[in-house]
Amino acid sequence: KMAADTPVDILQKVLENEILQSTKVVEEHLDAEIQKLDQMDEDELERLKQRRLEALKKSQQQKQEWLSKGHGEYREIPSERDFFQEVKESKNVVCHFYRDTTFRCQIMDKHLTVLAKKHIETKFLKLNAEKSPFLCERLRIKVIPTLALIKDGKTQDYVVGFTDLGNTDDFTTETLEWRLGCADVINYSGNLMDPPFQSQKKYGTSFTKLDKKTIRGKIYDSDSDDD
Repeated sequence: KMAADTPVDILQKVLENEILQSTKVVEEHLDAEIQKLDQMDEDELERLKQRRLEALKKSQQQKQEWLSKGHGEYREIPSERDFFQEVKESKNVVCHFYRDTTFRCQIMDKHLTVLAKKHIETKFLKLNAEKSPFLCERLRIKVIPTLALIKDGKTQDYVVGFTDLGNTDDFTTETLEWRLGCADVINYSGNLMDPPFQSQKKYGTSFTKLDKKTIRGKIYDSDSDDD
């Protein structure tokens, strides 16, 4: 008498069947594509090739245009006046309002330098908050560092201190990339529903609580401990 299949055996068979089915679907799809290519005449193939080349050329031109506008590198701009000019000519801009004496600004610099090279569709700038009182007032910047996230000339969102970045000084570049992706200010290829810092929660390491300190409109460092 044959022994009855165990649940594990049944599951194994179901899985094997699933894999066979999906392989079959992929093969059929490939066969159909190959057949389509076989049936194409010279003219159609040539047109397809031309379309591909044009798309490639277009993306190269777009890339060159971005680079000519100062994308692709993380730059400091000297004044508020420059800010308006820079923002006007680019669709996506990330501007870091920093202060020389603030340690956390150097942490932010490190990550922004990497992201500027990776996301050339976005312009990455830094501006000294002490040299731009008008802008800080207008954009209500009270905590340093703050990133202003700008789309089509309008400030859409802010990253204030490290609160949104896992509340720690040693957040990863991927975490900041995810946060910018949430604001749709870069082309983000990951899953926005799955923040990088959730998968790498570090317990017991330096988990710094950040205070947003603003007293009578004065700008405070997010890493200062003074009252």
